[in-house]
Amino acid sequence: MALPQRDHGGGIDAAAARYGGTRADWIDLSTGINPAPYPVSGIPADAWTALPDSAAAQALTDAARSFWQVPDGAAILAAPGASSLIARIPALRPAATVDIPAPTYNEHAAAFAAAGWQVSDDAPAARVIVHPNNPTGHWYAGEPDGFDLHVIDESFCDVAPDRSLIAHATRPGTLVLKSFGKFWGLAGLRLGFAIGDPELIDRLAQMLGPWPVSGPALAIGTRALTDDAWAIATRTRLNEDAARMDALMTRAGARLSGGTPLFRLYDVDNAAKWQDRLAKAQIWTRTFPYSDTLIRLGLPAPDQWHRMEAAL
Repeated sequence: MALPQRDHGGGIDAAAARYGGTRADWIDLSTGINPAPYPVSGIPADAWTALPDSAAAQALTDAARSFWQVPDGAAILAAPGASSLIARIPALRPAATVDIPAPTYNEHAAAFAAAGWQVSDDAPAARVIVHPNNPTGHWYAGEPDGFDLHVIDESFCDVAPDRSLIAHATRPGTLVLKSFGKFWGLAGLRLGFAIGDPELIDRLAQMLGPWPVSGPALAIGTRALTDDAWAIATRTRLNEDAARMDALMTRAGARLSGGTPLFRLYDVDNAAKWQDRLAKAQIWTRTFPYSDTLIRLGLPAPDQWHRMEAAL
């Protein structure tokens, strides 16, 4: 059985090899990572030299429960990135049929297919939704019961916490995923969370083994999740920058098709030509194998907007 194609953003090295320049010359707008990340400093020395202790892990869990307003009865598991959870979740149930509304983040379908599941909306035993969806930005109003396994991927939801479906985390068979790399801009930290059914969380914890999260990630994650002022200011800036990107792109002839405050999706006459045009200015964007007209752009860092404006 052929597995789903796993295309992603990134790939700056390949872009530089084709269009020139070094990695440092390029602006990577092909991902939805916050370009102004949470500031990292003052990591305790023993975070690097000692095995992560239970007190630090508990502090992170407590911070996560408070920040995401996790309801009582839902368990929390910190992991080395949401992708490590996505790869393991299909093994929580016997392989059957899973509904994954497309287009969406393709690692979910790839992980289920690799575990022997059939991806189909015909009488599924499991369902995965990405909320808000990547790349369309679609928000789901709510989800019915009836699935033995229900995954709600909220990797981009921290831009609008009032729209979270975290209340569903108390339902049997439900897992809500959170990513630390997007909103906080620290993708290299490799930190993610699964929140939900305690039985499933316990099994995921056994799969990950001891010390799944590094000491530095525990320290940085706890600090960031308790910094409400930074989160509030960041949401304001991201919304303003998303509006600025929309204005630039629509003036250049693109039509807004969707997105979130971390990435924008546009409909254009020829996505490959638009990608090529921006790549010649060493700005990398995301196109999709299933569409000739859709192009997705993240946001430039505060000191990079002039290059985006010049390229358009």
